[in-house]
Amino acid sequence: MNQNVLLRNNVNISGKGTRAMIFAPGFGCTQNMWRLVAPAFEENYRIILFDYVGSGKSDYNAYSPSKYSELHGYAQDLLEICAALDLKEGTFVGHSVGNTIGMLASIQEPDLFERLIMIGPSPSYLNDQPDYIGGFEREDLDGLIDMMEMNYIGWANYLAQVIMKNPNRPELSKELEESFCSTDPTVARQFAIATFFSDNREDLKRVVVPSLILQCAEDVMAPIEVGNYMHHHLPKNTLRFMQATGHCPHMSHPEETIRLISEYLTVGM
Repeated sequence: MNQNVLLRNNVNISGKGTRAMIFAPGFGCTQNMWRLVAPAFEENYRIILFDYVGSGKSDYNAYSPSKYSELHGYAQDLLEICAALDLKEGTFVGHSVGNTIGMLASIQEPDLFERLIMIGPSPSYLNDQPDYIGGFEREDLDGLIDMMEMNYIGWANYLAQVIMKNPNRPELSKELEESFCSTDPTVARQFAIATFFSDNREDLKRVVVPSLILQCAEDVMAPIEVGNYMHHHLPKNTLRFMQATGHCPHMSHPEETIRLISEYLTVGM
């Protein structure tokens, strides 16, 4: 069972430490997106990288439309990875929807995680006026999903630029676009629906694991209102505002990302 889980999610382990640090990618991304950040922690941690089923080098045969129709399916996989590696009190580092997946896993089994480090988290992408600004109206997200069906390549190109928000470094959005395009469009569409139409605001108060929220500047996917909402509704959190622009600071601004994570881990909670 353990080996099957590790193969299913293409789990890779490195590092010299005994304490675990597990990295969860964002939507449409693979573990490769952590290559500029994860090595900085190899001296002190056991680094665990994985791919979601249906992306990267995961076992596509393990994909189940019913299981992965909601984020709880991905959270269950994360729990199974932790169990397969006998992980306890690990440090979880997530990006974008990976944060929600980690959060759901921590609610189910809080002893597995000592802390959650959330890069660009959002409990809901939909605006719910006047109390909540998620960043998108329903018709915006419906349009994105429709675009995936009609012109997947065009969708990938458009969304990669919106998410990355570093127009002077086109190679970054190009890499993200290629990552989107490497995922089966049917799988990507279902993951997109599970991601963009989930509302996990009520789950925030159920989190007992201390957390760090890294809020980027000019982040269309998780605007500053979302970061402030997370800060006010998530128990035991620390909010840090980044100089990094866009939604992928681990790719565009890895040095700042490493520094803020290191400061949090050093200073404590």
